[in-house]
Amino acid sequence: MAYFLAKTDPETYAIEQLEQEQRTTWDGVRNAQAVRFIQTMKPGDTMLIYHSMGGAALVGEARVISEPRPDEHDSKSWVVDVEFVRRFATPVTLREIKETHLFDDWSLIRQSRLSTMSVPEKFVEWLRAKHILEVR
Repeated sequence: MAYFLAKTDPETYAIEQLEQEQRTTWDGVRNAQAVRFIQTMKPGDTMLIYHSMGGAALVGEARVISEPRPDEHDSKSWVVDVEFVRRFATPVTLREIKETHLFDDWSLIRQSRLSTMSVPEKFVEWLRAKHILEVR
């Protein structure tokens, strides 16, 4: 099982909307590098949902439930279906992540405009140590 981070502008699609709908097709990704990450996703992978505007923070968790496929509405994009897992009781802010200096080499810090990325194992371990993620 792999972990990915997917950014969304909460005014466009917030974690609360995913919670209400329970499932959605994750679309709208056009950056070639971000699309490549979507193409590597597998059912069962975890997607960490990140609100990119306002209080930039990790806000919840979803699970990939489909194989990636070309976006039928956008030839430059790929999509996956995801289902809601949970909202985090306390969001994990970008500031908090940056202040650790443990992840300075991660794309979240180095490539702030990249909308979808893999999550390094050391970050997953850090979230587990903070009791944000459960051990699976």
